[in-house]
Amino acid sequence: MGGMLREDLQALCSLPAALEAMGERWSFLILRGSFNGLHHFEEFQSELGIARNILANRLARLVGHGILVRAPCPDDRRKIEYRLTDKGYALLPTMIALRQWGERWETGVPATPILVDVRDGRPIRPVEVLSHDGRVLTKGDLHWALPEDVAREDEPEVKAAE
Repeated sequence: MGGMLREDLQALCSLPAALEAMGERWSFLILRGSFNGLHHFEEFQSELGIARNILANRLARLVGHGILVRAPCPDDRRKIEYRLTDKGYALLPTMIALRQWGERWETGVPATPILVDVRDGRPIRPVEVLSHDGRVLTKGDLHWALPEDVAREDEPEVKAAE
């Protein structure tokens, strides 16, 4: 990889910003709880066994980054609930990929409960990296490119010389 591209990746990579938003494991576990229907401080605290001060800090961080929204409960405006935003829901593939990675490389066993398709009750497939046309890509199919070097959808496909 060229020196210029390496410098650009270090300066422009969004991974550090994403990690800053999510923080650490408690944030991921709170997010998992949100995906599974937890909405109230007490529910998170009871389900996760997390200290109240840490939970308050992590919830504030997730709200501050727009991943959760904090709002009064519709049925009891004295209670507060935390709901995923569209930005929070967009983390679902990341959460699934991390869980599948952990099952394969860390625990070596499928986690319970199993995530299934509500339509047919069958387990979901492993998360994969797909090309623009739906092909499964592996590490040998990928490389970093600067925006000016990326083919656009309205440009003809570049063919290798024969």
